[in-house]
Amino acid sequence: MVTNWHDEEEGNDVWEWNVQPKDSGERIDKYLVLAGNWSRSLIQKWIKENRLQVNGAVVKANYKVAVNDQIVLLIPPPEELELVATPMDLDIYYEDQDLLVVNKPRGMVVHPAPGHFEDTLVNGLLAHCTDLSGINGMMRPGIVHRIDKDTSGLLVVAKNDLAHESLAKQLSDHTVIRRYWALVHGVIPHERGTIDAPIGRDPSDRQRMAVVEKNGKEAITHFQVMERFQDYTLVECRLETGRTHQIRVHMRFIGFPLVGDPKYGPKKTLDIAGQALHAKVLGFTHPRTGESLLFEAPLPQEMARLIEELRRMEKLR
Repeated sequence: MVTNWHDEEEGNDVWEWNVQPKDSGERIDKYLVLAGNWSRSLIQKWIKENRLQVNGAVVKANYKVAVNDQIVLLIPPPEELELVATPMDLDIYYEDQDLLVVNKPRGMVVHPAPGHFEDTLVNGLLAHCTDLSGINGMMRPGIVHRIDKDTSGLLVVAKNDLAHESLAKQLSDHTVIRRYWALVHGVIPHERGTIDAPIGRDPSDRQRMAVVEKNGKEAITHFQVMERFQDYTLVECRLETGRTHQIRVHMRFIGFPLVGDPKYGPKKTLDIAGQALHAKVLGFTHPRTGESLLFEAPLPQEMARLIEELRRMEKLR
């Protein structure tokens, strides 16, 4: 079990865990890596700063947790960091005075966060242009919506607050067109479908999301089969809402987890680094001109290669 709250007086985020039998014997630093979204080096830094207690006592990183241990971690408020502009070869599909559309590669984090303060898309954007909206704060200038680190594809970035507010409203009104291509395990028998299932934090593993009834937020994904193989299916997923890990969670929920997904997919999968998921189509109304814009990015090389291999195998059967 895990609980979390903010200590207004001290300024810390307080996290508490009660160790379950399945985790008994795990090193405490590794336990916290699996239990949270922090890097091992960051956790070890907090341990050295005596921010971690087990049953009321400070412990070292090599402490092995036991059943019913009460773990308390005090996370300090974020430091005021100056983001470094890092020149990158960004794949920009469109740009004007209000916004830009970029095709993010697999493996790139969208914006700085604990453990990832460098080489993010935001670092590259700051080197490309200085006029990014500030609505989402210092660490996320211009970022209207995100895609996961190991998901590739199209993102729109706002250069000013007017554009940001308009694009955010379009996302809230579900008028932005977002179509992803995904390769999943299993053969989906029907041509299309809609998954309407609320998503929230997985009560048994806070590092994951899950379909949950209690405290779940509305999540709707429409999918259409593009191509079938013997043990896999290529689908196009259209997002009506934008919950964290939505496609990955929804496809797992209906029994067709994504290929290569380390968090929600099976351990035995095809050879690909990260989930086979690509934000292929992005469409929205231009905040200033009212023009309807639609962009499409081809599948990344690794995912396209995998699909071609499956096609070749089908021909040999």
